[in-house]
Amino acid sequence: MDEDTAAINSNTKNQKIKDFFVKFKKQVIYVFVIFIIIVFGYFLYIDFEKKNRVQISEKYNQAIIEFYSGNEKNIEKELENIIKKKDRTYSPLSLYFLLENEIITEKNKVNKLFDIIINEIKLEKEIKNLVIYKKALFNSEFETENNLIKILNPIINSESIWKSHGLYLMAEFFYFKNEKKKSKEFLEKIVSDEKSNLSIKKEAQKRLNRDFSE
Repeated sequence: MDEDTAAINSNTKNQKIKDFFVKFKKQVIYVFVIFIIIVFGYFLYIDFEKKNRVQISEKYNQAIIEFYSGNEKNIEKELENIIKKKDRTYSPLSLYFLLENEIITEKNKVNKLFDIIINEIKLEKEIKNLVIYKKALFNSEFETENNLIKILNPIINSESIWKSHGLYLMAEFFYFKNEKKKSKEFLEKIVSDEKSNLSIKKEAQKRLNRDFSE
């Protein structure tokens, strides 16, 4: 009896499933087709991204080779174009190369390129913080106190590994403006923070002992 009941229940369940697929046949096919398109589109996108990164890599390497070979004519344009491609690796590298070799020095132009990398590229958190620090470093020679702090705020108000670097930059900024009290405050923040970079912390303590000891 129990076996008969189980068989009936199983047949009923199977019939319900069959009726469901018959009733919603079009919807099921539609969902399946959409799923296939999404999966296919995803793999197409991954393949496109790989090929695109290879092309960007080749353009970056070629630009650097030409620069060191003495052909400096198009280096600025080539690397700016790579920055605007918003690649996580080669866009920051391109800007660093332009700055380190003093290929571009115009403040507004450089800051616009920094902003592309900081605001429009999905970088890892600490890589983004490094770019912010480099932007502050570039601006430290001509920006006002408020603007420089505004640039560094995402770092110095966080637990970033670049926090002590940002604090030290502000200490140097105020020291060379002869605002010794403010410089000392930033150095003391570095020394008192257990998470500060050890090298920066030692340098900060050295500066406090040398320049601010009574």
